[in-house]
Amino acid sequence: MSTEPLLESQVTGYPCRRGKVRDVYDLGDTLAIVATDRISAFDYILSPPIPDKGRILSALSVFWFSWLKVPHHLISTNIADLPPAFQQPQLAGRTMLVKKTQVVPIECVARGYLLGSGWKEYKASRTVCGIPLPEGLQEASKLPEPIFTPATKAEMGEHDENISFERTVELVGLDTATELRDRTLDVYRRAAAHAEARGIILADTKLEWGRLPSGELILIDEVLTPDSSRFWPKETYKPGSSPPSFDKQFVRDWLETTTWDKSSPPPPLPPEVVAKTAAKYREALEKLSK
Repeated sequence: MSTEPLLESQVTGYPCRRGKVRDVYDLGDTLAIVATDRISAFDYILSPPIPDKGRILSALSVFWFSWLKVPHHLISTNIADLPPAFQQPQLAGRTMLVKKTQVVPIECVARGYLLGSGWKEYKASRTVCGIPLPEGLQEASKLPEPIFTPATKAEMGEHDENISFERTVELVGLDTATELRDRTLDVYRRAAAHAEARGIILADTKLEWGRLPSGELILIDEVLTPDSSRFWPKETYKPGSSPPSFDKQFVRDWLETTTWDKSSPPPPLPPEVVAKTAAKYREALEKLSK
């Protein structure tokens, strides 16, 4: 299967930075972000793509930008507002015209539950990003209070590295670090309450922030999607193991059942895995955006 950058289309004439899932085009004073249907796991782009994944992620980000009522970078999702090269049916619903910012070089993670790299650190030291936590917590336990656990932004092919708040201060200064922490936790708390009322637990999320030329800090990138967050069905949640989720964990779990060595081209995803993953993304959108 092809893993060409857009899979659905090609745009020429604009500088482009290609990520695993999204392609960012420089339009001068603004950017165009195209969410493709690509899916990645263990730092590899998999094939085939997940049908309509890019449109689902874009729709969910647009919902949250509106619902959260915080300053953000979204200008328009109408391809008619973009240059002619982007006015293609394949790009409708998956392309955002956004403000250009100076990206703050910190991955802003808010955690309400103990999982992933946080669980690994807790088992070793009873801390997460240097924050002491109570004894006796289990995998997927709810934390006493949501915590801010920043990470450095890794280059493509590398892993983000969890850092302490003190290290964040060294990197971006006390005022910016404090604003990042407070605003990230505010978004998490409000979004988690909204999700829980709809039968979904928001276990954690990763946000990105950028500064406008005026100095204002605004929310950028994708927001509270299954690619940047862990969403769990509330009805089946039970601490002690990793719960089923609405994100690509289903794909990761399938890959773990294969003989793939994670250092060579990955096996193609079976049709049933593609269909199940697409259904999970669609269900998340339907439940969260109503």
